[in-house]
Amino acid sequence: MTVLKTSMRNFFAHKGRMALSAVAVLLSVAFVCGTLVFTDTMNTTFDKLFAATSPDVTVSPKGASDTGETTADNGKPPVMPASVLGEVRKARGVQAAEGTVFSTSVTVVDADKDSLSPSSGAPTIVGSWSRNDARTMKVTEGTAPKGPDQIMVDEDTADKHHLKLGDEIGVITAVGTHTAKVSGIAAFQVTNPGAAIFYLDLPTAQRTLVGQTGVYTDINVTAAPGVTDDQLKQNVTDELGGAYKALTAKETADANQKDVEGFMNVMKYAMLGFAGIAFLVGIFLIINTFSMLVAQRTREIGLMRAIGSSRKQVNRSVLAEALLLGVVGSVLGVGAGVGLAIGLMKLMGQMGMHLSTDDLTVAWTTPTVGLVLGVVVTVLAAYLPARRAGKVSPMAALRDSGAPTDARAGRIRALLGLVLTGAGGYGLYLAASADKAKDGSLWLGLGVVLTLIGFVVIGPLLAGGVVRVLGAVLLRVFGPVGRMAERNALRNPRRTGATGAALMIGLALVACLSVVGSSMVASATDQLDKTVGTDFIVQSDSGQLITPQAVRAMKQTPGLERVTEYKWLKADFTTPDGKTLKDTAITAADPSYATDLHTETVAGNLADAYRPDSMSVHQKFADDHGIRLGSTVSVAFENGSTAKLTVRAITSSDVVIDQGAMYTAITTLAKYMPADKMPLDQMVFATAKDGQQDAAYKALKSSLHDYPQYTVRDQTDYKQALKDQIGQLLNMIYGLLALAIIVAILGVVNTLALSVVERTREIGLMRAIGLSRRQLRRMIRLESVVIALFGALLGLGLGMGWGATAQKLLALEGLEVLDIPWPTITAVFIGSAFVGLFAALIPAFRAGRMNVLNAIATE
Repeated sequence: MTVLKTSMRNFFAHKGRMALSAVAVLLSVAFVCGTLVFTDTMNTTFDKLFAATSPDVTVSPKGASDTGETTADNGKPPVMPASVLGEVRKARGVQAAEGTVFSTSVTVVDADKDSLSPSSGAPTIVGSWSRNDARTMKVTEGTAPKGPDQIMVDEDTADKHHLKLGDEIGVITAVGTHTAKVSGIAAFQVTNPGAAIFYLDLPTAQRTLVGQTGVYTDINVTAAPGVTDDQLKQNVTDELGGAYKALTAKETADANQKDVEGFMNVMKYAMLGFAGIAFLVGIFLIINTFSMLVAQRTREIGLMRAIGSSRKQVNRSVLAEALLLGVVGSVLGVGAGVGLAIGLMKLMGQMGMHLSTDDLTVAWTTPTVGLVLGVVVTVLAAYLPARRAGKVSPMAALRDSGAPTDARAGRIRALLGLVLTGAGGYGLYLAASADKAKDGSLWLGLGVVLTLIGFVVIGPLLAGGVVRVLGAVLLRVFGPVGRMAERNALRNPRRTGATGAALMIGLALVACLSVVGSSMVASATDQLDKTVGTDFIVQSDSGQLITPQAVRAMKQTPGLERVTEYKWLKADFTTPDGKTLKDTAITAADPSYATDLHTETVAGNLADAYRPDSMSVHQKFADDHGIRLGSTVSVAFENGSTAKLTVRAITSSDVVIDQGAMYTAITTLAKYMPADKMPLDQMVFATAKDGQQDAAYKALKSSLHDYPQYTVRDQTDYKQALKDQIGQLLNMIYGLLALAIIVAILGVVNTLALSVVERTREIGLMRAIGLSRRQLRRMIRLESVVIALFGALLGLGLGMGWGATAQKLLALEGLEVLDIPWPTITAVFIGSAFVGLFAALIPAFRAGRMNVLNAIATE
């Protein structure tokens, strides 16, 4: 009880100093709990949606996926004849059955040809209005579609794009473009996570999405009373003889949930990873806080030891304070986490993914995980300071405040830090020297971990040298105030090292990712310059295939020398070694593609692969299956017949663009593929006549004006799009890393605040001999800046080392250019100085307000 009372008294006596550490725990726990609540809520939303929209049994073609979203290579969804509906109705236990048609391989535009698709990445769905849809959608304005000139839109999409009754909408598919006017607006009865949904009547949907009537993509089956979904599925399957796929409502919902599960898990674990980084940074803050509190209470602890307190009691007293800090911070963090989850839901709503707070899901495991994690991390972080407190002897009561340094412990720490850093550096060397990326990545991971730990351990040793250099460069110009700031930073290297390490972790990751991202962009740009010999690339950003009508429009564009089609499909390969490889990708292109893409060959001439009944393979595939020039590979095309193709070229496997591609001619493919099954183009390449690039660029865009689903890019546009994609990803990661940097800033604030308290008497004496308040505040700000820059130098140097090593591994995959983004690195370094200035505002203000006489009288 005495230990607990002492702990409570000390905790509340230093409640102001504990507050920042509590905020660090709060933020870290809030991020973990917020992530769990947010992802659980998304799962609940999707579960409700899929459960509500799934009929008792769904019948679909064999080629369709379990989610029903498969689109064939011809850009149309797989279908089954209308006669299947009659057979389904004959099955026992069927109360009702209804045929429907829908597709996600569509682009929907308004009258100005602006896209109505979601910006969040959610699908755009066009389908026939059915009784099953009427269960989950309520027509709030107008009427359901009843003819070819009518279309109905969901309420969320109508609100977002300001659509109203009578507005014209265009539905663009592989069949063509169908225009209709909005006849109705329907609202979801469950939460719509963000999909844009449009409804046509059945005959119009069949003609628009498939190009023919009398077919369905799905049949929705309703069970008679007393018949279970499993019984109904069995009866329907028996009636159809297994020719079609049948799924119960639960199986359909599970398949849909599994479809989004991958994305959900990536997002969940990525966010938890960044929360872990914030926790790691928070550990340094907590260690620093308790180390300084223990140092300031050395005499007090010595007196406690002198009157009979044991080492264990002192140790437990400090740990009890940490336990209280962990509990308070974690409890507040759990509450803040729920608020953070709601904030994320609102943010996703702004991006187009609608999540209702009615579905807010807080599982019992979420607060449990947050509380346990926050308390355990806090207590573990306080263990070393608590152990140090337990070693304070009763004789410390006779000395001045402040724990004596342990020179032996310092030497051991320095030696351990050097060993860890050296081992980590060797791991990075082995990673950079690896022959295979997979092997090198293991050494890279080990090297990153060891160098990070090594720099943390060796931080106090590095602090002395780095701070002196920074002081000589930056602080000496401020005269005596600058020199005092430098000496204050050097006074306790362990404290400076720990504070700088907190900032170092976040900035090391920023620098590493910046180097990797910049190198990826530079490498891809270099590859484009070296290998792409065409002027323009045409493709759909939404993944739609390119229709023959659009290809014809491109070929009729004035100013173009050639247009190259590029198709992709699957086939079963039987190689000379007797192995059969299912669903292997093969690329069919025009012979001019050999000129449009300068792919390195290790044997033969790539142009020969486009001769009749010929193909190319890449080197790794050839080595694995004993293929040489002249070898024959049996290729059974999906939806086509089997061809015997002669290998005329072997390409290098060490390329970035089209890595692992195997080529044949479109004319060869046409021999073995029915015309109605011929795959559409994935992309099209166009090359302008000499000197007509600018005119051809404008003409090509004009030719595709009626095909807004496709984007025309020249090489400059393509490079910029690539840079933007990587930039968006990096910005999102930097945003998540900002949490760790915020916690690190709190660490600098806490360190300065506690050091000001520790130096109260010293500050009073300096003020008494003439140091002005302004000079005092400047001294503390400069001390903060030099600590922040110390952490930045360590972090940026370490991160660039990691990034350069990672680029060596990427070079094994063809990304050979190392690019250091010096503007970003410089901006981060300068920004760190402002971080230091910001962190010093409150401690400097408090120091400036000290009463001189009271400060001198402080013991």
